[in-house]
Amino acid sequence: MTSQKPIDLVQSFFIRLAGGDVDAALDGVDENIVYTNVSLPAVRGKRRFASLMRVLGGRIGFDVDLLAISGDDNGVVLTERIDELSVGRLHIRFWVCGRFEVTEGRITVWRDYFDYFDCTKAVLRGIAGVAVPSLNRSMNPMPRITAV
Repeated sequence: MTSQKPIDLVQSFFIRLAGGDVDAALDGVDENIVYTNVSLPAVRGKRRFASLMRVLGGRIGFDVDLLAISGDDNGVVLTERIDELSVGRLHIRFWVCGRFEVTEGRITVWRDYFDYFDCTKAVLRGIAGVAVPSLNRSMNPMPRITAV
């Protein structure tokens, strides 16, 4: 358990994931976490969630540009961000809105919302960027946070 504020916990979680420190990121996650990319099946439990996050820290690169973050007194944290998934020279960047629930200093729920059309465009831009690297946009350095 941590004494961090929910917003600080979520921000730290993303900084650690983007930095490749998956184990440190998992320190702030509850054993019974529910992770959902809306319209896809939910991942339940820290063991399954950890496996997925380790893929991000290994075979697939992960970076994030936190555009805005806000929270309430009940431990709900909202994020607006640009996520980047990368494999080799392929970089796919897309908009995501996330909702986190923090209970007793642990992330218990992470639910992401995104637009499939935006993701499709991101894949096409990423493929074009492999062929013509100057087409790749660079990510903003972490953290670019606007607390609301």
